[in-house]
Amino acid sequence: MGQLFFIISPRGKVQLLLLSLPEDDAFRVYLSLLEVEHMAYKEQLEAIKNYYPFENWRDSYDDGLEQYTPENCNKAQDIFDTLIASLIELGEDAEENNKVELFKTAILSLNELNEEVEDLIETGEREDLCELIDRITVAAGLNPANYADGAGVADEWREW
Repeated sequence: MGQLFFIISPRGKVQLLLLSLPEDDAFRVYLSLLEVEHMAYKEQLEAIKNYYPFENWRDSYDDGLEQYTPENCNKAQDIFDTLIASLIELGEDAEENNKVELFKTAILSLNELNEEVEDLIETGEREDLCELIDRITVAAGLNPANYADGAGVADEWREW
């Protein structure tokens, strides 16, 4: 039978809310969270790349959606690669406003790319990108709920 779990990390943060998972599965998730918790700042940010949606976007090109050319997908991916590399370079203990400025640069770049490529960021892609930005925000030590009335840092500047 499923149960409700709040996973509290060693740093005292609620990391995950699990609904309807068997206890054994929930425990395995908890152990993997502990592993991530002990990753260095750089490793946490680099691990976010596993959640990139761009390979799925490339598959959409193969399915006839012409806006998802490899070139366009690479441009979007490069924006996130640059954001992650810049956050790593800035460092875990950097001032919040300096980190937020990097997010602003990335989101404004996505706005420009979306202007350049018609229909690049549609509903599904918007959801992918907002989720990805929230993941990066958390890995950078920031709380997405602190931005744009709780909607996340992307909503501060996004036009898509």
